[in-house]
Amino acid sequence: MRQPPQRFLLSGWPWRAWAFLLSGALTGLASVAVLTALAVFGVILSVIGVGLVLLLAATVFGIPVAALERRRLRLVEPVPVLDPHRSLPGAGRRARLGARLRERSTWRELGYVVVSGVVFALAGFGVAIGLTFAVVLTAAPLIVRAVAPDSVMLIPGQAIESPSHALPATAAGLVALALCAYAAGLLAGAQVRTAVFLLSPRDEERQVVELTRSRARLADAFEAERRRIERDLHDGAQQQLVALTMTLGLAELELRESGSPTTELVSRARGEARLALTQLRDLVRGIYPQVLTDHGLDAAVAEIALRSPIPVGVDIDLPRRLPDAVETVAYFTVTEALTNAAKHSDASEMSVVGRLRNGRLTLVITDNGSGGAVPAAGAGLQGLADRAAILKGRLVVSSPVGGPTRVRMEVPCSA
Repeated sequence: MRQPPQRFLLSGWPWRAWAFLLSGALTGLASVAVLTALAVFGVILSVIGVGLVLLLAATVFGIPVAALERRRLRLVEPVPVLDPHRSLPGAGRRARLGARLRERSTWRELGYVVVSGVVFALAGFGVAIGLTFAVVLTAAPLIVRAVAPDSVMLIPGQAIESPSHALPATAAGLVALALCAYAAGLLAGAQVRTAVFLLSPRDEERQVVELTRSRARLADAFEAERRRIERDLHDGAQQQLVALTMTLGLAELELRESGSPTTELVSRARGEARLALTQLRDLVRGIYPQVLTDHGLDAAVAEIALRSPIPVGVDIDLPRRLPDAVETVAYFTVTEALTNAAKHSDASEMSVVGRLRNGRLTLVITDNGSGGAVPAAGAGLQGLADRAAILKGRLVVSSPVGGPTRVRMEVPCSA
């Protein structure tokens, strides 16, 4: 609006402001009508208990309306407005409702419903009336031509009998259109400022969002570094150990043919090189298994189950490959559970069950050991819980004394 008038009026911004205000007038009026109905019927029916449900619905009614408004703001506001509500993955309906009622943003959104449904709805209808009048004046010659030879009274007290006499009305209509464009811009700017103030997160809420994002970036950087180390070990040190083993084998053959007394030392060195190569391969596989990248979670879990000292039944049925971050968290959750069971539980059998339902991966690892696992006692399960939380998932450990131990992980694949 601070640009020269011709640049603003000939751009798409007046149309966007008109669309924003007119759609806001309709949604605001409908929202305040629904809110009023919920409140009135809630008070009337509160004596029989049903009204309390309606009053509760009225209290949280601003949440879906605010979500719609944050999308509608994209018409005139290029910077998206963040959702101020905390993410509550895996929480039940009662827990989610209680958390929303305790959040200040819920009450701010309710106040925005009232303001937008009264103040900005009236302003939007006022702009609509002015815009309609300006369009009628601008199209005055066409209207007069369509109804000729009758005279047309577009302006009270002044009849227009021919299209040429309607040209002053067209000029007035163009001026009115320009005024409507600037008025719509000012009103849209005022509503955007109000919406940003009431619907966006406060500083402390924004810090939580930024903290979650920084944790996700750290997790991504950690995964990238893990894969780099695995690649360097696989292509560097591992290949050098293979070459060393082959060289020692050739030296052992030469020395054995010559009957040298150092043959036994070279043979021992070759055995130690083989052992170092085996340990390095296990280390590389533990850092990031190549089978997970090539064949997915089900194949990687099946492979680690074969190497487990405890018999493990694997039942993972996934219709498709999952995102890399989800597969990585799920794989190391299984690895940590199998390692803990082998070290501490005295279990004789284990099972791993994985399913994908409604876009969420659910993984359950169960053993029949002695139980008594304490996630807070070590960094393993606690670290896995933190990594699942980054993906808006959760890790639940049930391990009563005497067993069994049950580890359940839920991660949304869209996070």
